[in-house]
Amino acid sequence: MKFVPFFLLALLLAAATFLLWITGKPELTELTDAATSAQLDSMLPSDAENGNKVDTYANMKDMYGTLMTDIGNAKHHIHFLFFKYEPDGVGREIGAALAAQTQAGVEVRLLYDDILCRRWRDYYRQLESQGVETAGFGAVHPPFIRKRDYYRNHRKIIVVDGRVAYIGGINVADRYLNGLDWGCWRDTIIRIEGPAVALAQRAFAADWHYATDRLLAAPVYFPEVCEQGAFPVRIITSGPIGAGPAIMRHTVSLLDRASQYVWFESPYFIPPDEVRKAMLDAARRGVDVRVLLPPRGDRGETTQWASKSYFTEALRAGVRIGLYQPGYLHSKIIVCDDAVGVVGSCNIDPRSYLLCEEIAAVIESPAYARELKDLFLTDEAQSHYIRADEWDSRPLANKVKEAAARTLASQL
Repeated sequence: MKFVPFFLLALLLAAATFLLWITGKPELTELTDAATSAQLDSMLPSDAENGNKVDTYANMKDMYGTLMTDIGNAKHHIHFLFFKYEPDGVGREIGAALAAQTQAGVEVRLLYDDILCRRWRDYYRQLESQGVETAGFGAVHPPFIRKRDYYRNHRKIIVVDGRVAYIGGINVADRYLNGLDWGCWRDTIIRIEGPAVALAQRAFAADWHYATDRLLAAPVYFPEVCEQGAFPVRIITSGPIGAGPAIMRHTVSLLDRASQYVWFESPYFIPPDEVRKAMLDAARRGVDVRVLLPPRGDRGETTQWASKSYFTEALRAGVRIGLYQPGYLHSKIIVCDDAVGVVGSCNIDPRSYLLCEEIAAVIESPAYARELKDLFLTDEAQSHYIRADEWDSRPLANKVKEAAARTLASQL
């Protein structure tokens, strides 16, 4: 019995060492090798960014009919990549539409995050039996000790026939379409037609290759597409498996060069040091920095308290923080200086910026920036901004909870 305390101490030290290792600085690994990357790049049009039509949706309900029409009109392939694809009412309805298309000879592929979606594998096997190819990104093999198993795929991408692409914040689940019992589900999704669809296709193809070792680099997946509109669309991917923190670097760059304003929407506000410093510096030099957040969270109390621990410093620097009142704000957008609009899957937190595979569409166009700005202002009109003096007078117990949660912030 006298050895029990030493055994427990050794066990605790081993557990602490493991946690420090797996949650430490990301070890960048390649998503695809150089030859595969070159092969995918060779499929892209010479001017993949310009000449695009972009439709912006403020929730899944507004785009659902269009999405189902696009699925129904597919002639060759449909590619889905989601962090979560849940087999509830919405998931099964979309799944039935996908399965029906396989019977018409359309290639359908569904890529999901292996950890988040493991519980629904039986449903994915059902889709497989109906002709849908499915795969889990970052498949985990017990005893779950590889550092890269800690990195997850948080992207949301749909590509139909290489001619239409969707990028944004939605996953596939009832709540994204129908809301929650306490309010609406507010999200932002864009539908792209034009040459930039090839960039979204490349992102899917790289992730599919990583998950399955099967490469989708035939011309049929990258058809020649004429200009469909006037918007330039640049696609940024980031993650420890692949390009590194490219989206974070772009966010910091926007803040550093902004002269008028930078406005954000995000479900979480746990900025890594680089983003936090850039936000504070921008606000202190007179840039109008605003962040809209939901009034309640969906990751539990710890994440909410950690998020609140950043409010004091931000408010004192002049950052305006608003809470969206009608429901849950899951939108991930940035609009800057009536010049740049960004829509994607990336939250303001270390997990998105550093530990997850993410995607963002960057549209450098005054016309589009104004469109996204109007969307922000509509949300802002339904939000309550926190006053610094009110925030400073919050209960001491809240401050203690915030400080405790802050110690875990790097992993949230």
